[in-house]
Amino acid sequence: MSTVELLKTPLYDWHKAHGGRLVEFGGWAMPVQYSSIAEEHQAVRRHVGLFDISHMGRLRFDGPDALAWLQRVTTNDAARLAPGRIQYSLVCDDEGGILDDVLVYHLTEGDAYGLVCNASNRLRVVEQFEQHRGSFDATMADSTLDTAMIAIQGPAALPTLQEVFEGPRLSDQAYYSHTPGQVLGTGASVSRTGYTGEDGFELIVHRDVAEAVWLELLERGLNRGIRPCGLGARDTLRFEAAMPLYGHELSESVNPFAAGLAPFVKLDKGDFVGRDALARLKGDPGSARIGLKLPGRRIARQGCGVLQGDTLIGTVTSGTFAPTLQQSLAMAIVTPEAPPIGTALAVEIRGNREPAEVVQLPFYHRPRS
Repeated sequence: MSTVELLKTPLYDWHKAHGGRLVEFGGWAMPVQYSSIAEEHQAVRRHVGLFDISHMGRLRFDGPDALAWLQRVTTNDAARLAPGRIQYSLVCDDEGGILDDVLVYHLTEGDAYGLVCNASNRLRVVEQFEQHRGSFDATMADSTLDTAMIAIQGPAALPTLQEVFEGPRLSDQAYYSHTPGQVLGTGASVSRTGYTGEDGFELIVHRDVAEAVWLELLERGLNRGIRPCGLGARDTLRFEAAMPLYGHELSESVNPFAAGLAPFVKLDKGDFVGRDALARLKGDPGSARIGLKLPGRRIARQGCGVLQGDTLIGTVTSGTFAPTLQQSLAMAIVTPEAPPIGTALAVEIRGNREPAEVVQLPFYHRPRS
C-alpha cells in the first residue's frame, strides 16, 4: 500500500511495527485490524480495547461570538451546554442534507468550545464554518495535526485509564462530559464518550506524547485483557449499537429525520443553516432508517436492495454478521416510512432474494451494572 499521499497519525510507526494492517481511511493511513476483527470486537465487549482515533478532526472556537457561530452552523442547541458538557450535533446544508455528524464540547476554560468531526469531512466542516463566519467575533483553530486522540473502551476502560489519569475521579464523570487533567505529566482532555456502545473514554494529548500514553495504557491494561483495536472492530461495534456512520447511514442525500436523529435538531433555537428545509422535512422526511435481521450467515452489504413484496423500498446502508449477537444484521434507509417491527421484507444479495425481518434499533444494549 502506498502511503505517500496519506496523512499519518502520531502512532503510525507503532501500528506498522506491531502488525497493524494499514488501509486508507478518510485520507489517513489507519490500522483496520491487528489480530482479527472478531477478537478485537470481543475484547471491547468483554474487557477493554484501545483505538487510535487521531484521524478525527479537532477544532477549537474562541471569542465572544464562539457560541453564536456554532449555533449558526450546527443543528443542536449548544447554548444548553454547561462548561464541561458535550452534545451530539449535525452540520447540514441549506437543503437539510447532512454534511457531517459532530461532537460539540463546551470547554471548561471561559467560553471556549471544541468540535470533533469525521476525518473525511474535516476540511468540508472547516469550509462550512468559514462560509458562515459573517461578522462573528470569534476564531477557529484546527489542532488535528498537533494532537492525538485515543479511545479506550470496554468494561475495564475506567480502571485502566484511572491509573494513569491525574485529575477528577473518572467514576464521577458523567456520560457526554469532559474534564482536563494530566497523563504522564502532560496536559490531557478526557471525555466520557465513544463509538462502541460500551462505557469508555476518549482522550486528547499533544502528538509528541501520544506513543508514551498509548504504551502506558497497554501496560496498565495488560492484566485486564486489553487489546489494540483497528477500524474494523470499531465499525462492527458501532454497528451493533446502531450508531450511524457518515457515508453509510448519513450523507448529503439523507436528512436528520430520515436518519432517526430528530432529537438533535432544535428548530426552536433560532436561525441556523438548513433550518427552513428541516422545518419542512420534519413532518415528511421521505424515508426512514430501519434495522433488519436475516436468517443464516449471509451478509447484506451496503447497496443491497430492500424489497417489500416485489417493490424496491430502500437500500442497505451497513450490514455484517454481528460478533456479539451471532446474527446477520443490517441497517437500511427505506421509503417512505419505516415498516412496523416484525414486518417481513427481503434483501437482494448477489441476485438472490434473502428473507429479512424488521427489528428494533439498536441491536445491542450494554448490560447495566
